[in-house]
Amino acid sequence: MVRPMKTIAVLSLILTIAFSVVYSVTAIKLFMTLAITSGTIAYHFCMRLIVGFLFNIFMRNKADYNLPWFQVGKAEQRLYQKLNVRRWKRFIPTYDVEAFDPSLHSWDEIAQAMCQAELVHETIIVLSFVPIVFSVWFGSLGVFVITSVLAACIDLVFVIIQRYNRPRVIRMINRRKNI
Repeated sequence: MVRPMKTIAVLSLILTIAFSVVYSVTAIKLFMTLAITSGTIAYHFCMRLIVGFLFNIFMRNKADYNLPWFQVGKAEQRLYQKLNVRRWKRFIPTYDVEAFDPSLHSWDEIAQAMCQAELVHETIIVLSFVPIVFSVWFGSLGVFVITSVLAACIDLVFVIIQRYNRPRVIRMINRRKNI
Protein backbone atom coordinates (compact mmCIF):
# COMPACT_ATOMS: atom_id res chain seq x y z
CA MET A 1 0.00 0.00 0.00
CA VAL A 2 3.01 2.30 0.49
CA ARG A 3 3.90 2.54 -3.18
CA PRO A 4 0.39 3.36 -4.50
CA MET A 5 -0.06 6.06 -1.83
CA LYS A 6 3.25 7.72 -2.72
CA THR A 7 2.57 7.40 -6.45
CA ILE A 8 -0.84 9.04 -6.15
CA ALA A 9 0.60 11.83 -3.99
CA VAL A 10 3.39 12.63 -6.47
CA LEU A 11 1.19 12.26 -9.56
CA SER A 12 -1.54 14.50 -8.16
CA LEU A 13 1.06 17.11 -7.18
CA ILE A 14 2.49 17.10 -10.70
CA LEU A 15 -0.99 17.34 -12.21
CA THR A 16 -1.86 20.24 -9.89
CA ILE A 17 1.19 22.18 -11.05
CA ALA A 18 0.60 21.32 -14.71
CA PHE A 19 -3.10 22.25 -14.67
CA SER A 20 -2.32 25.47 -12.77
CA VAL A 21 0.28 26.49 -15.34
CA VAL A 22 -2.05 25.69 -18.25
CA TYR A 23 -4.85 27.66 -16.56
CA SER A 24 -2.61 30.67 -15.98
CA VAL A 25 -1.64 30.66 -19.68
CA THR A 26 -5.07 29.91 -21.20
CA ALA A 27 -7.58 31.09 -18.54
CA ILE A 28 -9.77 28.13 -19.50
CA LYS A 29 -11.86 27.34 -16.39
CA LEU A 30 -11.71 23.58 -16.97
CA PHE A 31 -8.00 23.68 -16.12
CA MET A 32 -8.71 25.56 -12.89
CA THR A 33 -11.27 22.89 -11.97
CA LEU A 34 -8.74 20.16 -12.76
CA ALA A 35 -6.05 21.97 -10.76
CA ILE A 36 -8.35 22.27 -7.75
CA THR A 37 -9.40 18.62 -8.03
CA SER A 38 -5.85 17.28 -8.34
CA GLY A 39 -4.71 19.73 -5.63
CA THR A 40 -7.33 18.41 -3.23
CA ILE A 41 -6.27 14.85 -3.99
CA ALA A 42 -2.62 15.84 -3.52
CA TYR A 43 -3.44 17.44 -0.18
CA HIS A 44 -5.25 14.36 1.14
CA PHE A 45 -2.55 11.91 0.09
CA CYS A 46 0.46 14.07 1.01
CA MET A 47 -1.08 14.98 4.36
CA ARG A 48 -1.63 11.30 5.16
CA LEU A 49 1.96 10.44 4.30
CA ILE A 50 3.35 13.38 6.29
CA VAL A 51 1.20 12.66 9.37
CA GLY A 52 2.24 8.99 9.35
CA PHE A 53 5.89 9.95 8.85
CA LEU A 54 5.82 12.44 11.75
CA PHE A 55 4.17 9.95 14.11
CA ASN A 56 6.81 7.37 13.16
CA ILE A 57 9.60 9.84 13.90
CA PHE A 58 8.24 10.89 17.29
CA MET A 59 6.51 7.75 18.57
CA ARG A 60 8.33 4.90 16.80
CA ASN A 61 5.36 2.60 17.49
CA LYS A 62 5.85 3.02 21.24
CA ALA A 63 2.37 3.93 22.47
CA ASP A 64 1.06 2.90 25.88
CA TYR A 65 -2.03 0.85 25.11
CA ASN A 66 -3.05 1.02 28.79
CA LEU A 67 -3.81 4.75 28.58
CA PRO A 68 -7.50 5.65 28.95
CA TRP A 69 -7.64 7.04 25.38
CA PHE A 70 -6.98 3.59 23.96
CA GLN A 71 -9.48 1.71 26.13
CA VAL A 72 -12.51 0.30 24.34
CA GLY A 73 -15.71 0.28 26.37
CA LYS A 74 -18.52 -2.25 26.26
CA ALA A 75 -20.86 0.14 24.43
CA GLU A 76 -18.20 0.72 21.80
CA GLN A 77 -17.69 -3.04 21.42
CA ARG A 78 -21.44 -3.49 20.94
CA LEU A 79 -21.38 -0.79 18.25
CA TYR A 80 -18.61 -2.65 16.43
CA GLN A 81 -20.67 -5.84 16.60
CA LYS A 82 -23.66 -4.00 15.10
CA LEU A 83 -21.41 -2.58 12.38
CA ASN A 84 -20.26 -6.14 11.63
CA VAL A 85 -16.61 -5.06 11.73
CA ARG A 86 -15.48 -8.67 11.99
CA ARG A 87 -16.93 -9.41 8.54
CA TRP A 88 -15.57 -6.48 6.52
CA LYS A 89 -12.29 -5.55 8.24
CA ARG A 90 -10.25 -8.06 6.25
CA PHE A 91 -11.14 -6.27 3.00
CA ILE A 92 -9.57 -3.00 4.14
CA PRO A 93 -5.93 -2.52 3.07
CA THR A 94 -3.09 -2.08 5.55
CA TYR A 95 -0.51 0.61 4.83
CA ASP A 96 2.40 -1.12 6.59
CA VAL A 97 1.70 -4.84 6.84
CA GLU A 98 5.05 -5.51 8.51
CA ALA A 99 4.15 -3.35 11.53
CA PHE A 100 1.39 -5.83 12.40
CA ASP A 101 3.18 -9.06 11.49
CA PRO A 102 3.46 -11.42 14.51
CA SER A 103 6.39 -13.21 12.89
CA LEU A 104 8.37 -9.94 13.00
CA HIS A 105 7.02 -8.34 16.20
CA SER A 106 5.77 -9.37 19.62
CA TRP A 107 2.08 -8.93 20.36
CA ASP A 108 3.04 -6.14 22.74
CA GLU A 109 4.80 -4.29 19.90
CA ILE A 110 1.82 -4.89 17.62
CA ALA A 111 -0.58 -3.44 20.22
CA GLN A 112 1.63 -0.36 20.47
CA ALA A 113 1.69 -0.02 16.67
CA MET A 114 -2.10 -0.32 16.66
CA CYS A 115 -2.34 2.61 19.08
CA GLN A 116 -0.03 4.70 16.94
CA ALA A 117 -2.03 3.81 13.81
CA GLU A 118 -5.20 4.88 15.61
CA LEU A 119 -3.65 8.24 16.54
CA VAL A 120 -2.45 8.73 12.96
CA HIS A 121 -5.93 8.16 11.56
CA GLU A 122 -7.59 10.32 14.23
CA THR A 123 -5.22 13.17 13.36
CA ILE A 124 -5.94 12.67 9.66
CA ILE A 125 -9.68 12.84 10.34
CA VAL A 126 -9.24 16.32 11.83
CA LEU A 127 -6.89 17.45 9.04
CA SER A 128 -9.32 16.16 6.39
CA PHE A 129 -11.42 19.25 7.00
CA VAL A 130 -8.64 21.76 6.20
CA PRO A 131 -9.54 21.90 2.46
CA ILE A 132 -12.87 23.50 3.40
CA VAL A 133 -10.87 26.69 4.00
CA PHE A 134 -9.98 26.75 0.30
CA SER A 135 -13.62 27.34 -0.55
CA VAL A 136 -13.03 30.93 0.59
CA TRP A 137 -10.81 31.46 -2.48
CA PHE A 138 -12.24 28.94 -4.94
CA GLY A 139 -15.92 28.76 -3.99
CA SER A 140 -17.70 25.40 -4.21
CA LEU A 141 -18.08 25.04 -0.46
CA GLY A 142 -20.32 21.99 -0.95
CA VAL A 143 -17.67 20.11 -2.93
CA PHE A 144 -14.98 20.79 -0.33
CA VAL A 145 -17.30 19.76 2.51
CA ILE A 146 -18.34 16.54 0.76
CA THR A 147 -14.77 15.52 -0.10
CA SER A 148 -13.62 16.35 3.44
CA VAL A 149 -16.42 14.34 5.05
CA LEU A 150 -15.78 11.37 2.75
CA ALA A 151 -12.04 11.49 3.45
CA ALA A 152 -12.70 11.65 7.20
CA CYS A 153 -15.09 8.68 6.96
CA ILE A 154 -12.43 6.62 5.21
CA ASP A 155 -10.02 7.21 8.09
CA LEU A 156 -12.75 6.56 10.62
CA VAL A 157 -12.95 3.03 9.18
CA PHE A 158 -9.26 2.53 10.04
CA VAL A 159 -9.77 3.88 13.58
CA ILE A 160 -12.67 1.46 14.04
CA ILE A 161 -10.57 -1.48 12.88
CA GLN A 162 -7.72 -0.60 15.27
CA ARG A 163 -10.11 -0.18 18.18
CA TYR A 164 -11.97 -3.39 17.27
CA ASN A 165 -8.81 -5.52 17.04
CA ARG A 166 -6.76 -4.13 19.92
CA PRO A 167 -8.77 -5.59 22.87
CA ARG A 168 -8.28 -9.09 21.46
CA VAL A 169 -4.55 -8.50 21.05
CA ILE A 170 -4.31 -7.17 24.61
CA ARG A 171 -6.21 -10.21 25.95
CA MET A 172 -3.68 -12.41 24.14
CA ILE A 173 -0.81 -10.45 25.70
CA ASN A 174 -2.34 -10.84 29.17
CA ARG A 175 -2.92 -14.60 28.68
CA ARG A 176 0.72 -15.06 27.67
CA LYS A 177 1.89 -13.12 30.72
CA ASN A 178 -0.15 -15.43 32.96
CA ILE A 179 1.34 -18.60 31.48
